[in-house]
Amino acid sequence: QVQLVESGGDLVQPGGSLRLSCAASGFTFRFFDMSWYRQTPGKGRELVAAISAGGTTNYADSMKGRFTISRDNAKNSVYLQMNSLQPEDTAVYFCSARNIFNTYWGQGTQVTVSS
Repeated sequence: QVQLVESGGDLVQPGGSLRLSCAASGFTFRFFDMSWYRQTPGKGRELVAAISAGGTTNYADSMKGRFTISRDNAKNSVYLQMNSLQPEDTAVYFCSARNIFNTYWGQGTQVTVSS
């Protein structure tokens, strides 16, 4: 069975950092593009960052310079390092895997940035 399990979400103060992890299983991880999305009740789901099977990264403009996506194919995992967090970063963060045929989603992990 395909599984994407996010972890690392927490309550942090503005300016703080978090590292999210996504552990994948049930598919050939190294052949999939991986991405992080986030969702709030008001905004819906938006792309945060993506890393291709070949290692090319892309970021939403508001995250560029603050967030870093990486992957470890040996561990079937993808990570999101988040720095300089602000209240507007508060959201449920989802891990996603996709190739030309399939798209998989995790259940999400809550990130709350508040004083």
